[in-house]
Amino acid sequence: TVEDAAFLLSYIAAHDPKDSTSLPVKHRDYTAVLDAGVKGMKLGIPKEYFGEGVDRRVSEQIMETIEGLKDMGANVEEVSLPNTGYALPAYYLIACSEASTNLAKFCGMRYGASEPLEGDYNTYFSKVRSKYFGEEAKRRVLLGTFARMAGYRDKYYLRALQVRTLVIEDFKRAFRKVDALLAPTMPVIAPKFSEIRKMTPLASYMMDILTVAPNLAGIPQLSVPAGTVEGMPVGLHVMGDHLQEEKILKVGKAVEGSG
Repeated sequence: TVEDAAFLLSYIAAHDPKDSTSLPVKHRDYTAVLDAGVKGMKLGIPKEYFGEGVDRRVSEQIMETIEGLKDMGANVEEVSLPNTGYALPAYYLIACSEASTNLAKFCGMRYGASEPLEGDYNTYFSKVRSKYFGEEAKRRVLLGTFARMAGYRDKYYLRALQVRTLVIEDFKRAFRKVDALLAPTMPVIAPKFSEIRKMTPLASYMMDILTVAPNLAGIPQLSVPAGTVEGMPVGLHVMGDHLQEEKILKVGKAVEGSG
């Protein structure tokens, strides 16, 4: 439940003196805001999140849920995140580049699975990684290594980082006008295993089209069940500005309560 998420967040979201990446913020009780409701809140609907590639039935179910929030007193307006279309390729360039470096240590010497030491280092290294990495891990290592190579780094990896900055600026502009953004979490209902087996890697990556931009921006997000399509659950994706978790939790609790 949303309350469970708020309860856990209350314990894990604060400064950790042993973690240099954590922000110097104090502990907060996120459960205290759950019953405040959404009356008077300004909620934004990114128009780019309801366009091509999103199942019409999913969009309609989400809009029906948003109407329920309006009935509770929330103010809703359309906003634009113009760089959304560039977020998916930028995300995968950055993610694959990071994967290729982070997985380099799994070479069978100090980390990961190992084999009897035979041949030179390159032969052993390739044998272990070929045997124990899955197809998707190999794909990401290859793509990421290519994107970081001399001659391609500026063209792909650094350009993707620049796109990430533009995506962050999009969200910052939107949050100057609204408290939270609302969209479908996934563009389609969950596919069957038989359908998944027929999907190409690119088709699989496209399933992330609505979630990669907020991930690039590093903003807090919450997915809440918001009805069904053909008996399958549809998720409402609630996105908030940095360190504004209380706002998305209030929205999530309101949606959960209305269901």
